[in-house]
Amino acid sequence: MSKVTASEFYARAIFEMALGESKIEKWRFELRKVADVTADAELMASLEKPGLSFDARRELLQGRLGDISPSVLRLVFLLLSMDKLEIITDISREYDRLLAYYGIEHVEVVVALPLDEEDMGKISSHLEQLTGRKFAVDVRVDPAIVGGLKIRIGDTVIDASLRGKLEAMREDLVKAVGS
Repeated sequence: MSKVTASEFYARAIFEMALGESKIEKWRFELRKVADVTADAELMASLEKPGLSFDARRELLQGRLGDISPSVLRLVFLLLSMDKLEIITDISREYDRLLAYYGIEHVEVVVALPLDEEDMGKISSHLEQLTGRKFAVDVRVDPAIVGGLKIRIGDTVIDASLRGKLEAMREDLVKAVGS
């Protein structure tokens, strides 16, 4: 019988919950966010100060995390209360491994304006219909693309941004004028 580490246990439970709620990418993103924040040695040293109450530690951590979903915050506070916050990086890594194991690929979508959950779901569903593969969508906002979107799946980039179309038109005009 194989020994399951605490990080594997939490990652599996999170994965099953995220799959059921169709929030695979949201969990992936927020687990990475927490892992990045807790990688700050100074913050971790502050959280481990003797005599610092749990409420003070919770407020300090919540302030550093900013906007994060209640479910992830509950996990963070649970780990904090058990003095196991340091395993969050391992949980995030194990969660990513589970995504890969179950064939859920990462896709990066760049948009000019923030998307809501419904729009992210539509993009993911459309990509799944087109390719027959499952995706966890990571959305990044970049106002420089002006409008539309850019999609990166592995090494493939689909540029359907307004900026990309304008640049292509400019190149065509330069070629036409130069001829």
